[in-house]
Amino acid sequence: MASAIVEHATNCEKEIVRPVINFSPSLWGEQFINFSIDYELAEKYSMEIQGLKNEVRSMLKAPGKDMVEMMNLIETLERLGVSYHFEDEIEELLERFFNLNANYADEAYDLYTVALHFRLFRQHGYRISCGIFEKFIEENGKFKETIKSDARGLLSLYEAAYLRVHGEDILEDALAFTTDNLKSMAPHLSSPLGKQVAHALVQSIHFGNPRIEAHYFITIYQEDESSKNELLLRFAKLDYNSLQMLHKQELYEVSRWWKELDLVTILPYARDRVVECFFWAMGVYHEPQYSVARIILTKTIAMTSIIDDTYDAYGTVEELEVFTEAIQRWDISEIDRLPEYMKPLYSALLNLYKQFDEELSKEGRSYAVYYATEALKELVTTYYVEAKWFIEGYLPPFSEYMKNALITCTYCYLTTTSLLGIKSVTKEEFEWLSKKPKMLVASLVICRLIDDIATYEVEKERGQIATGIELYMKDNGMTKEETTDKLLEMVSNAWKDSNEECLRPTSSSKEILLRILNFERLIDIVYKDNEDGYTQAQKVLKPHIISLFIDPIKV
Repeated sequence: MASAIVEHATNCEKEIVRPVINFSPSLWGEQFINFSIDYELAEKYSMEIQGLKNEVRSMLKAPGKDMVEMMNLIETLERLGVSYHFEDEIEELLERFFNLNANYADEAYDLYTVALHFRLFRQHGYRISCGIFEKFIEENGKFKETIKSDARGLLSLYEAAYLRVHGEDILEDALAFTTDNLKSMAPHLSSPLGKQVAHALVQSIHFGNPRIEAHYFITIYQEDESSKNELLLRFAKLDYNSLQMLHKQELYEVSRWWKELDLVTILPYARDRVVECFFWAMGVYHEPQYSVARIILTKTIAMTSIIDDTYDAYGTVEELEVFTEAIQRWDISEIDRLPEYMKPLYSALLNLYKQFDEELSKEGRSYAVYYATEALKELVTTYYVEAKWFIEGYLPPFSEYMKNALITCTYCYLTTTSLLGIKSVTKEEFEWLSKKPKMLVASLVICRLIDDIATYEVEKERGQIATGIELYMKDNGMTKEETTDKLLEMVSNAWKDSNEECLRPTSSSKEILLRILNFERLIDIVYKDNEDGYTQAQKVLKPHIISLFIDPIKV
């Protein structure tokens, strides 16, 4: 909630005095509406990429290569952002290597290699034991002094520790140990390793957005004269620029749709963030085959943002009650009951879902739209509960707050809608998601609590006292600092749940689990350094949007 609704009597009638929240305007104007694709350059890139892709595939299939060499190649492809071209080949190699049951206690496997293999296997769902790190532990339970100076090995162990699950104390210790030592040595390391360490301490691989991290790693990789492969480097640059062209074309489409809809003019209290909405969708899936899904999700996020601002920053409790009822009934005839300013929003929302239904019905997937609308109904119901709490001054217990707030964080709804554009997702999988499985709950906890921590001071200034931090402090008699630490501990545990749920055998398909994981990763980026990067896009998201959607990498 962002503000109060004040009413006072004038000539025996109630006059609604609405607060004005000055959200900053869009940073982008019509920049993406004016985009036109260079088809000649796109075709040139496509042809060269295909040739390079065949060469890389040959590298992956080359006979006689040992595990260490091939795992390093897989790592490079993943960090450069091109591994999606070779998913089958990489999976075949990882399965073969995992089944070798390598003796990592052997001295031939140094810290860098052991940690890298652990991370790659875990990232792909293999249940490799954290016991492989015991060779680096002294009898007193501490990490050996001899590895303190191994910056490359420590960095590898640091990144591996983010894949830990519950009960893996050795990895808890590893994260603390490597963080302390890397912070100490970072200023004294030469590039590119020094840059990698400094970057990792701010953004781990596992918590990072794959496209942002690919852009970063390409710039680092080209500096590494000792080990870079020029073929892989060129392939990564061309592929990055080719994907950027596709994403800009999609941004052009959603920007035109947004301009024609014109809701931000009709509803000036709302945030104008369609480009940031596309960034969010791209963070969920960036590969070419998800183009339709990205557009659907972007439109959904943009509409959700306006609904959120309507509940959070503008509507009276009476207006919001009527709007909530109209959403539950999901019928255009309900529009006559709504206040004038709400009518364009309600109409646009129903029209959007009508378009979704028409398209998905052609594929025999209209069931997907049903699950999305049900999730939206649940979302606005919880928005209304939150609005009533604020307007009536009710302070719920933290447990009651969380039950509602896990839904208002929007991830339950957005995860459901993220699957609308993926043809392979079955009705049974939508049903699984609707039951709020452990993996989804983990993402809700991460989103809700990080949001609460980042927005606490701003919400407090606006008079909102029913926040996660405030309520936990009240229930437990803690200071703000103690409460923040406790909430961050809950977030850490949720990440462990998420990591566990991604290990085989999984409760759902990799397709769905990866979407949820990528939603979790976005929170680590959008709310970096306790900033609300969506609302204050200038501070957090602007440089990412420029590198992802505006500036190509020099080839």
